[in-house]
Amino acid sequence: MISNSFLRAMGAICLCGLLAACSTTGASGLSTQVATDATTTSAPAELLSALEGGLVGRAQGERLSRSDRQLALQNEYRALEYTAPGEAVLWQGKSINGRIVPSQPYRVGSQDCRQYEHTITDLSAEATVRGTACRNENGSWTLLS
Repeated sequence: MISNSFLRAMGAICLCGLLAACSTTGASGLSTQVATDATTTSAPAELLSALEGGLVGRAQGERLSRSDRQLALQNEYRALEYTAPGEAVLWQGKSINGRIVPSQPYRVGSQDCRQYEHTITDLSAEATVRGTACRNENGSWTLLS
């Protein structure tokens, strides 16, 4: 017969294994999360449209495939909405990848705002774009100019 303490220990080991599969620790010692498709980080389209293409749109414009642009934008939203300051959100598209690092949130009037950085790497180059977005009442983020 298996004891309850053995079952609890095995459950804890399985949970740790599952959590370890979701993140890694980078050279800086900060946790990073990797997303490889838009379904991993799906935010409703109305929340993404407020970002108006996000920083990835400013950096790469129409050079990206539609699926890579969508994946990058989904991860910008994820970084702004859910990620701790200084923690990197990594994403891997078909021909390009990115790293998004949000800063500490701060208040402007009644809105929470965050600065963030999006580094985009493709076969030929790396580009880093910085910007600020503020959170709207409906949960969307608006990129400031």
